[in-house]
Amino acid sequence: MSNRKVILYIAASLDGYIAAENDDLSFLSTVESPGEDYGYQNFVKTVDTVIIGRKTHDKVLTMGIPFPHKDKKCYVFSRTKKGKDNLVEFYNGEISELITQLQQTEGKDIFIDGGAELVFELMKQNLIDRFVVSIIPILLGGGVSLFRQGRQKQNLKLINSKTFPSGLVQLWYDMAK
Repeated sequence: MSNRKVILYIAASLDGYIAAENDDLSFLSTVESPGEDYGYQNFVKTVDTVIIGRKTHDKVLTMGIPFPHKDKKCYVFSRTKKGKDNLVEFYNGEISELITQLQQTEGKDIFIDGGAELVFELMKQNLIDRFVVSIIPILLGGGVSLFRQGRQKQNLKLINSKTFPSGLVQLWYDMAK
C-alpha cells in the first residue's frame, strides 16, 4: 500500500472565500509579485495526480492560460460529463472510491485543486490528509466559501506557516490523528 497523501493546495481570502461573486478570481492578483510563486513549483513536484472539480476545470479553460496540469494525471470530478480528452479524465463515481484506488497504487501525492463542492465532499468523508491554504490579505464579503457548513468537526495540526512580503500567509495543516 502506498503512502500517497491527499493534499488540498488552495488560496482563499481572509474571510474564507476562494472566489468572489460570479466566480471572480481577480483578487488573487493582489499578491502577484515578480518571481514569487509562494512555493507552488516546489509543491507540484511532489504530486503526479490532480483532482479538480468540474466548475473549477471549466473556469480554468476560460482563463486564456495553458492548462496547468498537462504533465499530471488529471481527474475532473463531475456528475454530468463523462469520458476523457487528451488532458483530463472525467470521473462520475464515488470520490472515496477514486481516492482509495489511487492510494493503492504507487505514486506521488494527490493534489486537490478545488473547488468548493469537491472540497466539501472530500471533507465530509475525511479524505484530505493535508491542507495548504494561502490566505490572501483581502476581505471579499461574499462569494464561494472554501469551507461549507454541513460537515463534522475535524481537528488539525499545524505543521508549517510562512509569511510573505505581499501579506500572503501560507498555512500547512495535517489532519490530527
